[in-house]
Amino acid sequence: MSYFSDLGLAEPLLRALETKGYADPTPIQKQAIPALLQGRDLLGIAQTGTGKTAAFSLPSLHRLAADPQPRKNAACRMLVLSPTRELAAQIAENMRGYAKYLNLSVQCVFGGVPVGKQARALVGGTDILVATPGRLLDLIDQRALTLRHVEIFVLDEADQMMDLGFIVPLKRVAAMLPKERQSLFFSATMPKAIADLGKQFINNPVRVEVTPQASTAERVDQFVTFVNQSEKQALLSLRLRAGLADGSIERTLVFTRTKHGADRVVRHLSTAGVNAAAIHGNKSQAQRTAALLAFRKGTTPVLVATDIAARGIDVTGVSHVFNFELPNVPEQYVHRIGRTARAGADGVAQSFCAPDEKAYLKDIERLTGVKLMPQPLPEDFQKEAARLPLPTRKPAEAEQDARRDERDARGRGGARGGGGGGRSGGGQRGNGNRSPGGQGRNGQPRDTWLRNDRQGSAPARGPVFNPLAAEGRGAVEDRPHRDERPAPRGDRSAQPRAFGELPRRDSQPRAERPAGEHRGDRPAHPRGDRRPGGGQGGQGPRGNAQGGRSPHRGRG
Repeated sequence: MSYFSDLGLAEPLLRALETKGYADPTPIQKQAIPALLQGRDLLGIAQTGTGKTAAFSLPSLHRLAADPQPRKNAACRMLVLSPTRELAAQIAENMRGYAKYLNLSVQCVFGGVPVGKQARALVGGTDILVATPGRLLDLIDQRALTLRHVEIFVLDEADQMMDLGFIVPLKRVAAMLPKERQSLFFSATMPKAIADLGKQFINNPVRVEVTPQASTAERVDQFVTFVNQSEKQALLSLRLRAGLADGSIERTLVFTRTKHGADRVVRHLSTAGVNAAAIHGNKSQAQRTAALLAFRKGTTPVLVATDIAARGIDVTGVSHVFNFELPNVPEQYVHRIGRTARAGADGVAQSFCAPDEKAYLKDIERLTGVKLMPQPLPEDFQKEAARLPLPTRKPAEAEQDARRDERDARGRGGARGGGGGGRSGGGQRGNGNRSPGGQGRNGQPRDTWLRNDRQGSAPARGPVFNPLAAEGRGAVEDRPHRDERPAPRGDRSAQPRAFGELPRRDSQPRAERPAGEHRGDRPAHPRGDRRPGGGQGGQGPRGNAQGGRSPHRGRG
């Protein structure tokens, strides 16, 4: 505690650090805290789990406590932006612990929960606000929040912000912030695009780089197993069952590239007797919170996650990380294995590499400078895999999974040349069927089939499961459209009409009418002409005896 006391931090902060058991600072805290106490802007390059939250929280809380001010309505003095809900909640929880003995309020806002409750919590203002970009702009657009009084701005995980396509929202936020402020910019990697983004927020910053860019944790043993895509699930189930049984695996994270892939992995693991849960963007906030809480407590030892959702997972005791699918962006590999070997512990990272993923493996080894150690398949793998039970699925689910596997296979083949995932079109190199550069529907780029859909010339989709086909009655897709069926001879009503053309009121062709006959000259209906505005007419219940237009259609 001598180091933190020598820095001159406020006494309530020192008490909070003592309560948390902090004694020695991390490297990034040693380099960042003195510069931030001087009011300098900061550009920090550090991987997750290096103590970044305390590095920017302690000097910021010290500054706010030294200059107490009344809270302003719908405003905040410190704003922290994070890319995911879990990371935002984690930062807010840590800051509340540091500010335990200070008269400072901390609020956290993110999507997935009602915005009205969050807006009401900001009516009286707050000292510190931790937010995700989307919900922050929602509150600003509803005039429930203003950024004109921000004194300290922190942008955490900037590289993940870029990957998620938050570049446009971040520019909007930058335009709303006051010019006179202290800005902190953190990122695990610093490519040119991230550096250009940082120039919009920070001015003459102090650069702090704890570890070399794109380096992996030194205490993580990294292995790779070459296996077919169809055999990955059996391999994962066997290794997790064996590791959990002998105690070598305590708590493990499994990474997939897609959301439906995470759900499918959980179904197979549960059927194989492995207690697992999934966390990704399609889950509700309550489901994500419950899964993460069970993972922290250890009741669920296996958590399957996507790269985006995993950014907020800061759980100690993660002994293993399994890359069920290699990431198509090599920087994501650094973030994945950074979830293990925390707090001085050792960790193991095992990757499954299919034949079409070898190019991703080369990119990862080139970026990290580490050659992954090959690990062979277990003995009698085929026999053991054949004994594993398979989850029961409905025919529709099996057909849907088959179509998704086909799209994913096309995506892996075309993702390397793809461009721009995310909301703004820039970011990951492509997820195949989702990015403009990857292969989309029927092998066409996404922008092509979107344009075809708008013009009405979309390519035919693949077969869709139909219960009629299962009963032998024929699939709907095989039946001709009603406009394509041959019409009976002489039946004009069966011929397809042009768009907007109304059906004729009389069944007799116009050319065969008797000469001189007009609609107004025909005999009147006993109750009057039932057409509005028809000629001769009697007095109906609400009719018009003069044959004029009736205000009630069909009654005059």
